[in-house]
Amino acid sequence: MAAPKRGRSASAQSKPGRSLALILIAIVALTGGMFASGHKTPRLGIDLAGGTSITLKAKADQGSAINKANMDTAVDIMNRRVNGLGVSEAEVQTQGKDNIIVNIPKGTNSKEAQEQVGTTAKLYFRPVLASEPSGPAGKSPSPSASSGGSSSPKPGASPSSSASSKEKASSPGSSSPSATATSQGRAVTDALKAGSTPSPSGSASGSGKPSASPSASSGSGSDTAAKLQAQYAALDCTKPTDRASAGKNAEPGRSTVACGENDGAWYKYLLGPAGVDGTEVKKAQAVFDTQGASGWQVQMTFTSKGAKKFADITGELAKNQQPQNEFGIVLDGQVVSSPFVRTAITGGQAEISGSFKQEEAQNLANMLSYGALPLSFQEQSVTTVTAALGGEQLHAGLLAGAIGLALVVIYLVVYYRGLSLVAMASLVVSAILTYVIMALLGPAIGFALNLPAVCGAIVAIGITADSFIVYFERIRDEIREGRSLRPAVERAWPRARRTILVSDFVSFLAAAVLFIVTVGKVQGFAFTLGLTTVLDVVVVFFFTKPLMTLLARRRFFADGHKWSGLDPKSLGAKPPLRRTRRPAGPAAGPVDPKEA
Repeated sequence: MAAPKRGRSASAQSKPGRSLALILIAIVALTGGMFASGHKTPRLGIDLAGGTSITLKAKADQGSAINKANMDTAVDIMNRRVNGLGVSEAEVQTQGKDNIIVNIPKGTNSKEAQEQVGTTAKLYFRPVLASEPSGPAGKSPSPSASSGGSSSPKPGASPSSSASSKEKASSPGSSSPSATATSQGRAVTDALKAGSTPSPSGSASGSGKPSASPSASSGSGSDTAAKLQAQYAALDCTKPTDRASAGKNAEPGRSTVACGENDGAWYKYLLGPAGVDGTEVKKAQAVFDTQGASGWQVQMTFTSKGAKKFADITGELAKNQQPQNEFGIVLDGQVVSSPFVRTAITGGQAEISGSFKQEEAQNLANMLSYGALPLSFQEQSVTTVTAALGGEQLHAGLLAGAIGLALVVIYLVVYYRGLSLVAMASLVVSAILTYVIMALLGPAIGFALNLPAVCGAIVAIGITADSFIVYFERIRDEIREGRSLRPAVERAWPRARRTILVSDFVSFLAAAVLFIVTVGKVQGFAFTLGLTTVLDVVVVFFFTKPLMTLLARRRFFADGHKWSGLDPKSLGAKPPLRRTRRPAGPAAGPVDPKEA
């Protein structure tokens, strides 16, 4: 008689060690990644770390619709503004269709952040009068080399019709790297005395020097020039406070100072009055130059009014020497780029090229397109959360969780005895995976553990324990039917598996719906609940079931010891069904159905 074929399920049953080894490897890999990333604890939300929470409500402005694209753009711009204040781990996220929540951790000037995140800032193109590396004496970044040189050359602006590779000029301050402080100060004074900027509508000067700007000179005189020179000399752009104050509330028609970053180093700028308003940029996009050697570049299209202004100002700038042939693209008082000009750019189209990476080109294009917030925002509420309050609430929540866990463990030990070891080991594995994944999700996707998220993790204890109970009860039912432990474990699994999957699917579906339809901190609860539900399935399939298969081979459980939780006698098991052989011949009599 041929032996029955072993199916896939039988093969899997005979090698439960593979599943246990797999989940052990996953735990070790995730834990190693957590320590390698330097984030050994989950990132804390504002309610646990303390800080300021600002709620802003969007209003349609100048025909701009309140839609997902505009809200996402506003979030991106606000996020750059908050980060510009030196804030670490700030959160800017949408809430519903027309609200934005800005969570700023403790240690930030909440008033300053409150002023910056919701203002519809302006983007300007300002001529560069002077620029140099910024920082304490002896710590200034060394100027980049010129066109033969190095890491991040200054981008150049040129007509978009030009297909040739652009010449790469030097970074700010590189035109005279050996200049002394005295000569730099004299250059600043000369630039201010010459008349801060070329006028957008001014005529070309035969000497090549910029013509005087009435708006810059009227009412200012030597006192204003001296004040600007003093501000420029004292400005240290390596300090977050100086960067935040430089160029703040600067009037478009007056000269100002500002900071900008280039290749990881900070530079300070003396800028003339605005020549072109950012609202006059019709479109900007990052494209890759497949014909030449420019790589990634930013292409701009101006409105008809902006095209005339840009042609006038670039015509004047092209006559000057470095750095006075540059124009600074200024957003929120910070120079985001300062390309040089070689020739007047007419036609309403221009491109900025230089050693851009894709992300840098896309960011610059985004700033040019959406320098100002696409929507107006009204401040709804400002809430200050102290770390002490959050710590007390966290302590109370953890205490409640510990009490609940202790009650679950007591119930398991009293009711399931030896089987409780399987449940507790599974709970430990689930807790380790949850903690490690939460710690990794902080830097990966910005997940922050807040109080509702902690509550979601506590609720998940009951969901996880429920899965073990379903499986254990299925095994006990099989034993009550008279089967021994090993077949009972395998026969109980398909039925228990279906119940666990249905139960966890309902929990995950509820968490997903809650995450989608709610906003703010409630999403933290929904996210944690969904995460722990998925981990429950992983732990039951790859740890609890294989471990139970191994323990079924041990005499303590297989023989039904009274402390194993699987004692057939205490479970009221039926005696094993035995077949009685019927003697051959007519005297055998009728067959008892119970014996068949």
